[in-house]
Amino acid sequence: MLTYKAMFKFVEGGVHAEVMDFPGVFTCGKDLEEARRLLGSALVGMAETNLLHGEPLPQPDPLVANPDADLDEPIHF
Repeated sequence: MLTYKAMFKFVEGGVHAEVMDFPGVFTCGKDLEEARRLLGSALVGMAETNLLHGEPLPQPDPLVANPDADLDEPIHF
């Protein structure tokens, strides 16, 4: 299992979500629950794309941080 780091930023109208140590994995939702669900789907989609193209998955970086995040938490893959 790989554990990446997800960050969430509460913005007007919803929640921006991003996997900080997997470039290109981001989404937004109307609330935190939806943002978490959509981010999980985005992570699976990007990982499948990498593998289909013969590209490795990025290695998780436990030290990655975004000082602008309102919340960060692990996202398991």
